[in-house]
Order: sequence, then structure tokens, then C-alpha cells
Amino acid sequence: MVADSRSKWPLILLAAGVLAADQVTKYAVEKLTQTGTSHVLIPGLLNIVHTSNPGVAFGLLADSEMPWRAPLLIFFAVAVIALIFWLLSTGRAGGRLGECGMTLILGGAIGNVLDRILRHSVTDFIDCYVGSHHWYTFNVADSAIVLGAMLVILELLRDWRHPSQERA
Repeated sequence: MVADSRSKWPLILLAAGVLAADQVTKYAVEKLTQTGTSHVLIPGLLNIVHTSNPGVAFGLLADSEMPWRAPLLIFFAVAVIALIFWLLSTGRAGGRLGECGMTLILGGAIGNVLDRILRHSVTDFIDCYVGSHHWYTFNVADSAIVLGAMLVILELLRDWRHPSQERA
């Protein structure tokens, strides 16, 4: 996936690992729990809650009855996957942090688009909260996407603060 002399295998393994972890955990939640059930893992902090999200992040468009919703979401996700793959394969994903971040986003995006294609919704199950304040329920793919975005931003901020010789 990387155009320069560095090995592409670590990035391929990272994306495959994210995809595998995402699909295995979703499969386990689907087989071992019923939709809507909740299991406390860490009281006051973490539950497993089996939910299904036909929309996008934070449940946006979940209540939409528009027939174009699912194909549009799948098309957009596939376009993002293609763009990230192109960035990685042509060496345009930045330095090592950017490449790792893009690879995490790639693995997570593939995991969620697979759900949309196979299940017509995304299985979410991680429920983090403090007291009565709950964050939106999410999954391993979502976690990889957020972590990947943070790595890309970190690299951008690091490069912004320390201009390279080429830009100086």
C-alpha cells in the first residue's frame, strides 16, 4: 500500500487486524446477546449494549425512511475507502503517523461498510458513560476510525509546528 521503500506489510496487517477484530466482536455480540440487551462490564463506566444503527455516526439518518439512504451511505463509504487506499498506495498519506492513521481509518471503514452491505445496518455495542452521562454506542471500527483521525491530526500538527527543510 505504500509507494516508497518501506514495507507495506505492517500496514496491510494493521488494516486486516482492525477489520478482523471488528467483525469478530460484532459477530460475538450478535450471537451471544439479543438486540437491546445490556451487560455491565465496569460499573459506572462501561457496558456492552447490543444495538443496530442503520444511519451514520451518532445515529444521524437512522430514522430516515428514504429509499436512497442505504445505497448513498454505502457509496460514500466505498468512495472514502478508495480514496484512502489511493493515498496509501501512492505514498500520499504523509509520514508514518499519517500512514498508520489512514490505515486504521481504512480498516474501520471497511468493517462498517461490510455491515451495511451484509446486515443493512452497523452493529454497535460499546457503551461508555460516567454516571448518567452516556456517549453514543460505538464499535471497534468506530474506535479505529477515531484513533486513526487523531493520528492524522497529530501528524499534521507536528508537521505544522516543525516545518521541513523543503518548506523552509
